[in-house]
Amino acid sequence: MNRMNDAERGETRWTRSDIRRFVKALKEGYGSFANFDTLPMPERRRAAEQVRAPWRAGGPTMWRSIDTRVAGLRGRIHIPHEAKSTGAMLYLHGGGWTMFSIDTHDRLMREYASRAGVIVVGVDYSLSPEQKFPVAMHEAVRAVEWLRREGASQGIDAERLAIGGDSAGANLALASALFMRERADPPLRALLFNYGAFGPNRATASSATTGRATRSPRMRCVGSGTITSASLPILKTRWPLPSRADLHGLPPTLFTIAACDILADGNRTLAARMAAAQVPAEVHVYEGATHSFLEAVSISPLADRALDTRRALAARPADLN
Repeated sequence: MNRMNDAERGETRWTRSDIRRFVKALKEGYGSFANFDTLPMPERRRAAEQVRAPWRAGGPTMWRSIDTRVAGLRGRIHIPHEAKSTGAMLYLHGGGWTMFSIDTHDRLMREYASRAGVIVVGVDYSLSPEQKFPVAMHEAVRAVEWLRREGASQGIDAERLAIGGDSAGANLALASALFMRERADPPLRALLFNYGAFGPNRATASSATTGRATRSPRMRCVGSGTITSASLPILKTRWPLPSRADLHGLPPTLFTIAACDILADGNRTLAARMAAAQVPAEVHVYEGATHSFLEAVSISPLADRALDTRRALAARPADLN
């Protein structure tokens, strides 16, 4: 059953002021670098890591956090408590396919691990423009294979795996799930999509936070430089745009939608198509929220509620516990 709820409708003014504070801090942080959007990509990535650093600080303490190689990629495994066997989620960070890392999203991963009581694994997949689609998707699939093959050594139950991600990471999570479904791999237990990049950006959302559609230079370039001519035949069947993907047979999915995000409509469209394909989808729309708002959990009650354990992994979180 598809449940589409306008969660937190009518948020209080002070909650929205916290989101405005987060947006302002990011804007000022990026603005401290001259011509951020024209910097060479390595410099831009270093700057972005610096701007995001305050938002990864603090948060839950893990029983163990392990830096290791996951399917050949730099990875991090967050284990919230000692357990012989528990479910796990592979979390794929956002960043427009071009930036960010397991460091920028470290707190977000720890929040999910702590609140849901499951192991959360992050990987630094290959970024564009150096690597093009579908390289990152195949890396994510190999990471899932690694968790099934090697995860028991970290207390991971190979039969209770989910994939989640935000923005571009949510897109990769969907692409990976579709790819594994087509191969008839063992089924995933859940998908988690946080303000996913699932289709062409349209500035249709009126922002209660900024007073205008939330289209920034960084959002305008989302998806640019990610596709090669050799990828075009693959896009027809693999690239998970809402208008193209066959969604039948996917696992229960949780959508976290920021109402003031230019990607909100694409998420709503995908959720509706999942419902039509008889995929259990739970949708939560957060009024007053902008893209990346979950990273503001240190100051935002709205982000804190969105990360609540009851909504932590998908429509059936108990399947992972």
